[in-house]
Amino acid sequence: MRSPRAPSPCRGSTPCSRATGTPALAATRAPAPGGLAHPGDTLVQRLAAELDAELVPMGSAGFKAAAVVRGEADAYVHTGGQYEWDSAAPVAVARAAGLFASRVDGRPLEYNNANPYLPDLVVCNPLIADELLGRVASILEEDAR
Repeated sequence: MRSPRAPSPCRGSTPCSRATGTPALAATRAPAPGGLAHPGDTLVQRLAAELDAELVPMGSAGFKAAAVVRGEADAYVHTGGQYEWDSAAPVAVARAAGLFASRVDGRPLEYNNANPYLPDLVVCNPLIADELLGRVASILEEDAR
């Protein structure tokens, strides 16, 4: 099992996957011209701005979670909805690698439900989980006002 990365000088005790010290968030690939982005993309863009993070466009949920496992991204935050089968295996691999995974509000991810829709998830290095969830909560609270 892989242990969390050591603290990085780029953010005090917050690790960064980039040699430049800029945190990286796995993000949905840009939509085709005239296409629609996922509804959660706005939250991820705002989170990246708050964290001064780079959005790294990639494909599937599994590929994004694997990027966090490999250390190519610090977090994968998804709020556009998906089904349990989209994230069950990637989350299991991430957890086996020692990473943090939950709903964006910090509640546990639950699988094998009658309704397989899963509205959101976070996969990240456990050293940044509290900060990441706090920032997401602030953005969601701001949106609720």
